[in-house]
Amino acid sequence: MSNIHPSAVVEEGAQVDPSAKVGPFCLVGPEVVLKADVELKSHVVVTGRTEVGAGTVIFPFAVIGEIPQDLKFKGEASRLVIGERNRIREHVTMNCGTEGGGGVTRVGDDGLFMAGCHIAHDAIVGDRVIVVNSAAVAGHCVLEDDVIIGGLSGIHQWVRIGQGAIIGAVTMVTNDVIPYGLVQAPRGDLDGLNLVGLKRAGVSRADITALRAAFQMLAQGEGTFSDRAKRLADETQSDYVRQITDFVMADTGRHFLTPK
Repeated sequence: MSNIHPSAVVEEGAQVDPSAKVGPFCLVGPEVVLKADVELKSHVVVTGRTEVGAGTVIFPFAVIGEIPQDLKFKGEASRLVIGERNRIREHVTMNCGTEGGGGVTRVGDDGLFMAGCHIAHDAIVGDRVIVVNSAAVAGHCVLEDDVIIGGLSGIHQWVRIGQGAIIGAVTMVTNDVIPYGLVQAPRGDLDGLNLVGLKRAGVSRADITALRAAFQMLAQGEGTFSDRAKRLADETQSDYVRQITDFVMADTGRHFLTPK
């Protein structure tokens, strides 16, 4: 295996595609699967029952697939599944799942996980997600596609972040965030919509207008937050607005961040 540096340790049983590269002083555990064109730069630890998808690059001193930081974990079989073409930067940690959370931590495709961030046990992370430096995603969280988590932010256990939402830097998020929401301030205020992200994604002016009207109704309409979402679901013709209402009406163990 000419792509494995002589100083690397690849334990017996590991499945390393011939096109994968394992750099100096890396450790690859016996139950690890590295798919085509995966690259471990140097000093990377990949352990546990971990699968790394094709084209993913992991930078120095990342620790991927270690046991959960959960005192309830008793050594049960669990996994970490990472998708394709991710960029996992220096000192990132991603843990395997737990029996109580379904047994798997799952990361989608085309993500960017910047230096020092953490993805905890049983988290489900979608495609094209960006987690900025030193942010922490706690156990059992769900980050849908195209989410951005700002630097030094924390996402509480079991929280769901809807598609296209953005969390500002140095923010603590303790409740669910609607799709396309904009959250900022130290204790996580829902301040509006991620209009920049919507425009960059090519969302039509009509749909953005519908989303803005929906946000105002959620902020100022009569009844509870859930009541307003149900009325919106009955009235809207926008698929984007319906995505928000479906998200609000889905089962969840948390409350929602609501517009101020």
